[in-house]
Amino acid sequence: MKTRYTFGGDEHIYVEMDEEMSLDAFFKSLSMSNAVRDANIPGVTEICPANASFQVKFDPDVTHPDDMLKRVQELEHKAESADKRMTTRIIEIPVYYQDPWTHDCVMRFRERHQDPSGTDLEYAARINGYDSVEAFIEAHHSQPWFVSMVGFVAGLPFLYQLVDRDKQLEVPKYLRPRTDTPKHTVGYGGCFSCIYSVRGAGGYQMFGITPMPIYDPEQKTSYLRDFMVFFKPGDIVKWKPIDRAEYDRIEAAVAAGTYAPRIAEVDFDLEAFNADMEGTNAKLMEALNAA
Repeated sequence: MKTRYTFGGDEHIYVEMDEEMSLDAFFKSLSMSNAVRDANIPGVTEICPANASFQVKFDPDVTHPDDMLKRVQELEHKAESADKRMTTRIIEIPVYYQDPWTHDCVMRFRERHQDPSGTDLEYAARINGYDSVEAFIEAHHSQPWFVSMVGFVAGLPFLYQLVDRDKQLEVPKYLRPRTDTPKHTVGYGGCFSCIYSVRGAGGYQMFGITPMPIYDPEQKTSYLRDFMVFFKPGDIVKWKPIDRAEYDRIEAAVAAGTYAPRIAEVDFDLEAFNADMEGTNAKLMEALNAA
């Protein structure tokens, strides 16, 4: 990987680890952004990590941009030698695939789609070589996903599937963005899945919806009272298919303040994962099932 450094005006430095997303690039980006934070460089006001990059915001009146760039570059060696292990959590996220709400939205915006004759799931299944929508849905939920960043919209997670690159599901975004997307839609664009934290415009393919809130600025949701955003980079997600009855049950539990996501603390070792992806994923899901 060749790191690229660029200025973003007078107050930002953008650091890109790689042009394509990979877990190696993510871990290096995370390690380096942590190193910048730990260095306490005068003038740094914010560090924003992304999928395979991060951005540093700083006050140029405190530290000159050229000096800030040099300080950040000097920390790259720490990222290269950093431990590629982390203690994190695996979370079960219920998903009502082929729900009526995203289906209605899918059909309202067909003229903006690559294939106006079908649904987003039918299109995704076909271009990924699956014989049926059900087989594609199984591929989507059968293996865990890694939260590589949170943002773009408040609380929205970008998720990268923990499988071999040649098994990655890939689906392009809409040709033209929609003006509406239901809140909690499970979407897909490129190699990333996501959950729309709020209702609004969007261009990702729509596969289903979760009854589980992931962003609550009022912090009234029982498991979001400490912090309004549920996800953080490094979280691992396992989708759980549910039906309408289970969706309604969870939604009622959320409203009553009694719903708690299923979560287990796990250790994730990148080198062990690269050596045995299926074995690592099996251990992750065993930990979740035991929770």
